Amino acid sequence: MGDWREQAACHHKDPDLFFPIGTTGPAVRQTQRAKAVCGRCRVREQCLDWALRTGQSGGIWGGTTEMERRALNRRVGIRRRP
Repeated sequence: MGDWREQAACHHKDPDLFFPIGTTGPAVRQTQRAKAVCGRCRVREQCLDWALRTGQSGGIWGGTTEMERRALNRRVGIRRRP
């Protein structure tokens, strides 16, 4: 089956699409376009898992923004505590 990245919907897209600069104006539209690509990706979960495990701080990964991944990490961290 190969590397999950080869199966990603973004594989042949311009990587800049997934790294919007800022969170307002044109960056909002760019984020929406990137998330739309992720929305039809069959390896979205693997992508998100990889981004969380490797601490990807910037960009859109698995259909999530940096702030969304931080929130996920906080929730997961809370659940892991004894």
